[in-house]
Amino acid sequence: MQLSKKIASLLLRQKKTLSAAESCTGGLLAHTLTNIPGSSAFFHLGIIAYDDAAKAKLLKVPTRTLGVHGAVSQPAARLMAQNVRHILKTDLGVGITGIAGPWGGSRAKPVGLTYIAVSDGRMTVCRKFHFHGTRASNKSRAVQAALRLILSFL
Repeated sequence: MQLSKKIASLLLRQKKTLSAAESCTGGLLAHTLTNIPGSSAFFHLGIIAYDDAAKAKLLKVPTRTLGVHGAVSQPAARLMAQNVRHILKTDLGVGITGIAGPWGGSRAKPVGLTYIAVSDGRMTVCRKFHFHGTRASNKSRAVQAALRLILSFL
């Protein structure tokens, strides 16, 4: 069974809901989950906050956090997951931020660096990844990693 369908089945069975705050994946996680018939029963909100101002305004990630740690950081991903969950009071929130490439990386934060967080209101887990590939493959790998992290909460 496809990972996304397994997650959908578990969310439906457990009567849990999910929201997502995506940056580098550009809505690909939301797209993947909403391709499943009946997804409106568990997927309630997707925000693509590509710009730092959007992360601050829509997701309430403090500009200080963005200034000190950067948008591609564990603190930013954690806050994205926590705050998107809080917006509609969903059971789970997912935050994804990274550098998809092929440009935009630096020595400290190379292309492919991605942080993915999941929060259930009691606990927030954030994982750091470094994907190597094209922009499309980095986005796809980030979504698969996010799905695996979501599954660990179910």
